[in-house]
Amino acid sequence: MKIRIISVFILSIFSISQALAWGQTGHRVVGEVASFYLKKKVSKRVNDILNRQSMAVASVWMDNIKSEDKYDFMKPWHYVTIPNGLTYEETEKNPDGDAIMKIKEIVKNLKAGNLSAQEEQNQLKILIHLVGDIHQPLHVGTGEDIGGNAVKLKWFGKNSNLHRVWDSEMIDSKAFSYTELAEAVNITTKEEVEALQSATIDDWYKEAMGMRDQVYTLPEDMYLGYEYMYKNWDGVQEQLMKAGIRLAGLLNEIYG
Repeated sequence: MKIRIISVFILSIFSISQALAWGQTGHRVVGEVASFYLKKKVSKRVNDILNRQSMAVASVWMDNIKSEDKYDFMKPWHYVTIPNGLTYEETEKNPDGDAIMKIKEIVKNLKAGNLSAQEEQNQLKILIHLVGDIHQPLHVGTGEDIGGNAVKLKWFGKNSNLHRVWDSEMIDSKAFSYTELAEAVNITTKEEVEALQSATIDDWYKEAMGMRDQVYTLPEDMYLGYEYMYKNWDGVQEQLMKAGIRLAGLLNEIYG
């Protein structure tokens, strides 16, 4: 019982204090990259559903509504907790939902095609966002440090935490616009696109878990700067690229 109480407490703190996954720029990159890989008729369908709003702009809707209490029920959906050594199937599920659960549920709902126009728009916006979230390694948390939020450190001398470094600070340090960064990460081949889009959601979260050693290799003084960014920037770019291409694959499957 004590372990269960602690677990729920940690999840509650994470849902309240979590930083914006990938930050505004990162999420927009995912939406922008996805737009490059949509089939023509799917692009038109998505454009109509979103009222001609780009996927890049729509990608941050789920973060922007966090200030409205009526959407509080969505907060646990931004992440999933999978302790080291376990799979998603082996973990105790959050009864309020998680990123994996909701991605699968929304894909099923959109395929069914029986949502109202507003429901379909909202669910599409949520899907765009959550596919980005699950590719941010610290949104597949261990359950031990609130997805890296509890790992306090210095980022170029300023107080920060590990979650924030991966969400936005490495990206913001590069000073790219989201369109520039989308172009920079979008370096791939047709064969690589096919391989990425054939991967399952289980593959996605396992890839994120596989990055934990890299993410948590921190200096003793907890001062992060150029060296940490140099070692991890390729990983940031790769995850943004993968998220965008896989999002497009899902949408082509749903609407194609």
